[in-house]
Amino acid sequence: MINTEISSKNKQYKTLRSEASASRSAFGALLLRDLIVLKKNLSEFIPRTIIQPFLMVFVFLYVFPQIGEGIGGSGGTAGQSIFASVLISGVVGLSMMFQGIQAVALPLSNEFGYTKEIEDRVLAPLPVSLVAIGKVILGAIQGFIAASLVFPIAYIIHAKNIQIQLSVHWPVLITLIPIVGIMTSSLGLVLGTRIAPRNIGAMFGFIVLPITFLGGTYYPWASLSALKIFGFPWLQALVCLNPLIYVTEGFRAALTTGPHMNLYIIYPVLTVFSIIFLWIGIKGFKKRVLK
Repeated sequence: MINTEISSKNKQYKTLRSEASASRSAFGALLLRDLIVLKKNLSEFIPRTIIQPFLMVFVFLYVFPQIGEGIGGSGGTAGQSIFASVLISGVVGLSMMFQGIQAVALPLSNEFGYTKEIEDRVLAPLPVSLVAIGKVILGAIQGFIAASLVFPIAYIIHAKNIQIQLSVHWPVLITLIPIVGIMTSSLGLVLGTRIAPRNIGAMFGFIVLPITFLGGTYYPWASLSALKIFGFPWLQALVCLNPLIYVTEGFRAALTTGPHMNLYIIYPVLTVFSIIFLWIGIKGFKKRVLK
């Protein structure tokens, strides 16, 4: 009797172990397939990724100073250099946000569309939630690549009289990038599963643009305290609902010595956003797949 029970438990253990092993293998294969596809499409991915940061850096840090249009307030060359540092860290955060959303939401709109390509993925021997997590990880990788491309652009393209004053704090940068990558691609998962494929284009006008312009790309969060109604800094409080503000402030902490939001606020809030977006995204993914 005892031997029978032990044998039964061993069979259950082996079954569970084999299921877990199959899930790991299938998950790795899906992720490897996506990375190979990304590698083959680098000629499309890189130009699409660098066009936005290139134009922002080119216009603000090269064109404006060259034509005599002031940037960075009335501080002259020093003010322009400070603004350049603020902008670069903001563009790094914006690039990760934009790429994370785009890398997950747009492919999902196609896969959930008429082609139904998502069916090939969910037939793999792994939980549906892992398929969604694989999408998030791939989006985070693409966001990291997008952010890394900003630095050479900023180093090459700026007016001669502007000194970009960056001071890299490696512990902050290394720990911040994975959290931001997961958070932004999880937001892409939410948008890709909650917005109908035919309406995915409107997402950029009604969601991405407000996030961009109210996300601290061009200004530090602390400077918004100057905008008050009855003594209350209404805009500074309002943008705290925007996940991008914590991304850009985090990269200012990682890349500059200027003022920024406290890291004790940035890390927990980004972590909470990541958990919420990932939970909502996986729930929406399952709903779309299993309906």
